[in-house]
Amino acid sequence: MRAGRLLSLLLLLQTRGRMTAPELAAELEVSVRTVYRDVEALASAGVPVYADRGPAGGYQLLDGYRTRLTGLTAEEASSLFLAGLPGPAAELGLAEVAATAELKLLAALPPEPRSHASRMRERFLLDVPGWYRTADDVPHLAEVADAVWELRPLEMTYRRWGSQEVERVVHPYGLVLKGGSWYMVAAPPGERPRTYRVSRILTVRALPGRFERPAGFDLGAFWQAYAREFRERMYTAEAVIRLAPGMDGLLAYTLGGDVVTAALAAAGEPDADGWKTLTVPVESLRHARWLLLRLGAGVEVLDPPELRAMMAEAVADLAKLYG
Repeated sequence: MRAGRLLSLLLLLQTRGRMTAPELAAELEVSVRTVYRDVEALASAGVPVYADRGPAGGYQLLDGYRTRLTGLTAEEASSLFLAGLPGPAAELGLAEVAATAELKLLAALPPEPRSHASRMRERFLLDVPGWYRTADDVPHLAEVADAVWELRPLEMTYRRWGSQEVERVVHPYGLVLKGGSWYMVAAPPGERPRTYRVSRILTVRALPGRFERPAGFDLGAFWQAYAREFRERMYTAEAVIRLAPGMDGLLAYTLGGDVVTAALAAAGEPDADGWKTLTVPVESLRHARWLLLRLGAGVEVLDPPELRAMMAEAVADLAKLYG
């Protein structure tokens, strides 16, 4: 256990440069005191690690020192092949490069990890797009990716929701693949970052010069915050419903698992017939009517009155159609 942690500490210093004891402790999930002891152990073993004092100080390796203790375990090697998605790599223009890298990695591995990685590739497949939908058409993805990599400003024509076309100059900070769709995280000069769906970029041109990426910008943290805010903006109303026994799974499939799980956790005990009363967030009353009709007689809307009336009207229309 400690040997693995010492190696991780050494590789952190090798790849990131100077790091403070608290930073190392956070990465390794240990106490600062443990970091002190581990650094002493590395120094005693002959690793040229030293400390800089002061507010900007920290631990670092002697310039030019590189360790060769970078061998992969069988599990680590296998995980790399799960991380390699051929579809997205092809969209980025990296299909041939990714295939070559995979071959080189396989050739460099010792027999046991190589065998384990080959079996992983043969028996597991990551398919990004969801069911009943195809991946977006993204003809400009390679150009956007190049601008992200080279820190080039982009001038683009973008089709907003509602088919309105706008001209934008943006600084592209990163790309995110979500459910088969590519999103560009970018900021107009002097403004906060926004998200743009790459399939809605109609024309794009890289501009001369380079932009400065904001210090400390974290693409993963930004995307998590954006996704959380998006969900909060999406749900603009609530509905109180009665749910028949055995309908939990269908309701979760219809409204979303996380939404229904939270609603069920907050619901009271079922009534004598096993029906549960719960409050669920909805995007709009019209959208809720369309979704809840899927559950047929397995759900009853109690509130708001407008949604209950919309459900009754829809059921009456169905009765006329099939009566």
